[in-house]
Amino acid sequence: MGETMPKGRLRLARTVVLVGMMGAGKTAIGRALAGRLGVDLQDSDAEIVQSARMSIAEIFERDGEAFFREKEAQVIARLLESPPCVLSTGGGAWLSKENREMISARAAVMWLEADLDLLWQRVRHKNTRPLLQTENPRATLAGLLKARTPAYATAAMKVKVEPAWSIARTTDEVLARLLAEGVVEGVG
Repeated sequence: MGETMPKGRLRLARTVVLVGMMGAGKTAIGRALAGRLGVDLQDSDAEIVQSARMSIAEIFERDGEAFFREKEAQVIARLLESPPCVLSTGGGAWLSKENREMISARAAVMWLEADLDLLWQRVRHKNTRPLLQTENPRATLAGLLKARTPAYATAAMKVKVEPAWSIARTTDEVLARLLAEGVVEGVG
């Protein structure tokens, strides 16, 4: 990262929505970014779990993915009404054309791009990913990545997440891009 962070406070001009695959770091980077900017971190998956009082896996099993995606769109729309914040979305939220249009019209969108090896390293030991409950979860993840990448590539901004980067370093990269785009401004 060639740019230095401005001295003083930083102000978020509009909500930043982080999109990308499961394991890309949306929640971890979102938490760090929100902390640096002094704004709330909203997590659409966490909101859905809280309101449904069941896990995403349970929602998928009981009501199906289509029902989950409908609720996800409603939650994201509601969260976009709040003051500027950092919003972490589920990996599939950006796939819906309607969600992409709604989010792009009301927020700055950042794709956290990560390669298959990094994603697999991060999700392989988690049993909370309903889409990976298959005979060959790595192959399923590879298929999801291939299918979803064209949609993710439509995000206005992108940071390529590198395996050697810490959360702090990745957050620095995201913040530098947001500063360059005028989404974050230095004040004072």
